[in-house]
Parts: sequence; structure tokens; C-alpha cells
Amino acid sequence: MILQATFLFISGAEIAFILFIVVMVFGADKVPEIARNLGKGMRTLKNATNDIKHEITKSADKNGIDTSIVSDVKKELDSVKDDLGDFTGSVKRNM
Repeated sequence: MILQATFLFISGAEIAFILFIVVMVFGADKVPEIARNLGKGMRTLKNATNDIKHEITKSADKNGIDTSIVSDVKKELDSVKDDLGDFTGSVKRNM
């Protein structure tokens, strides 16, 4: 069985067709400008979400709310991931 990576369940041919339509509608000279504006918008959104996270963390620390649970959960997930990797590694070797 061949596994193929897909982005939002869209194949490579469908992405190429969408890009072709974009070039036909907007023209080749406008596509870089559109991509640049999309990148700026995504960067602005990322900065806004980081600011919100920072404000939430800051207010939680100010009010005495324990935010170390995130690191505890991450440590636990990492240990489970390591254990699972060890288990699946031994299973893969036996097959």
C-alpha cells in the first residue's frame, strides 16, 4: 500500500488546478503580491495569538493560578510517547 501525503485531503493535481485557476483569474504578476499579503495576514494573526497567550499567562501568574500544569502534561505525554516508541520498535523488529 502506498501512502501519499495530502493537505486537507487535496491531491497534488487538484492543487495544481487551483493554482492554474488563480493565475488565470489574477494574472501572473498579481500572484506574488497576493501571496505576500496572505503571509503578512498570517504573521499578524500569529502575533495576535501570541499576545493573547502572553496576556493570559501574565494574568494567571498575577492571580496566583498555577500554569505549570502545561509542562507537567507535556512531560507525561513525552514519557508515554517514548514508551510507545519502545513498544512499537520491538513489535516492528519481530515482524
